[in-house]
Amino acid sequence: MGDGLAEGIDLGYYGAALFFGTRILITAGACFIFKANRVFCFWAAYILTRPFGAACGDLLSQPVDNGGVGLGANMTSLIFGLAIMLMIAGLVVSDWRKRVGAK
Repeated sequence: MGDGLAEGIDLGYYGAALFFGTRILITAGACFIFKANRVFCFWAAYILTRPFGAACGDLLSQPVDNGGVGLGANMTSLIFGLAIMLMIAGLVVSDWRKRVGAK
């Protein structure tokens, strides 16, 4: 879907990332503000993460001539890998603080 919007209808990588990112935010808003069904919102957001990630990955990795930032596949993978590790570390630290603070 991400590539289809970006390349198929010439929305571009930034436009496709914005399209799917906006849908994820709308889903979050529906869940937290309007109290929509949490199971539905989870799966809707989960499904939207795949084309969102593809559009963001293409945006970062593709050459500037193709509408990307031009970082290349290796640098983009490194950025995403580091972001994932930082998020996991944040969750570990948060859990550790809760456990230490509870004693």
